[in-house]
Amino acid sequence: MNNETIAHPFEPILFKDTRVLILGSFPSIQSVKNDFYYAHPRNQFWKILSAVTGYPINNRDQKIWLLKEAKLGLWDMIASCSRENSLDSSLEGEVVNDIAALIERYPSISKVAFTGRKAEALYGVHFGYLWLETSYLPSPSAAYAKMPLAEKIERYKEVLS
Repeated sequence: MNNETIAHPFEPILFKDTRVLILGSFPSIQSVKNDFYYAHPRNQFWKILSAVTGYPINNRDQKIWLLKEAKLGLWDMIASCSRENSLDSSLEGEVVNDIAALIERYPSISKVAFTGRKAEALYGVHFGYLWLETSYLPSPSAAYAKMPLAEKIERYKEVLS
């Protein structure tokens, strides 16, 4: 087991009019290497958001623009942890981000959506007292193959609209 604690490498992506905050657990090893959220080439997150919004995702700037235009914010529940691999089940010693303070700074946020059960569970334990609507989004990870991409897109449309 790798006992080295890793700090979250990215700032949240938020705008003054963000309505939905999408929370993952912690960036994958590949995302850290590629220096951006959901950057594993097989992760379906950006493909799903592009299908939902109709906006292009050819580069980092277009992805950030998509979030801004769709009034979506992006961050992760975990501020630091140790890990053995990219699976959420390998995360240990998690220290959570201060989601309550973030919500206070961005009062336009009215809903929180989770891209994984780990993020959802951590939010429930630490921030379940917040009076925000919450929703679960199917994991965009290629490892979550039991739900086809088209079904994931439909679920994201329902939650994010």
